Amino acid sequence: MKLVLVSVLLVSLVLCSSFLQCAIAQQPPPPAPVPSYCDVKCQARCAEAGYQRRCLKYCGICCEECKCVPSGTYGNKSECPCYRDKLSSHGTPKCP
Repeated sequence: MKLVLVSVLLVSLVLCSSFLQCAIAQQPPPPAPVPSYCDVKCQARCAEAGYQRRCLKYCGICCEECKCVPSGTYGNKSECPCYRDKLSSHGTPKCP
């Protein structure tokens, strides 16, 4: 009697694990993130920057707050006064 019970238990565990693996394998992959307006604009703005990570960080912060990024890789800040007028705690321009 014990042998039958152990055999049934073992077979049920094997079957459950195989069903679980099939269920996990059939889940669709998560969707790829869509680049935002700021991501695209800041990539263009920081394309020639010497410190790209820092440029992208501060450009992203400024873009989120100002909702605009000047065209080109340098200058043209008159196109976006909010972006132009943001200052760091040291009084230097915050946005690249």
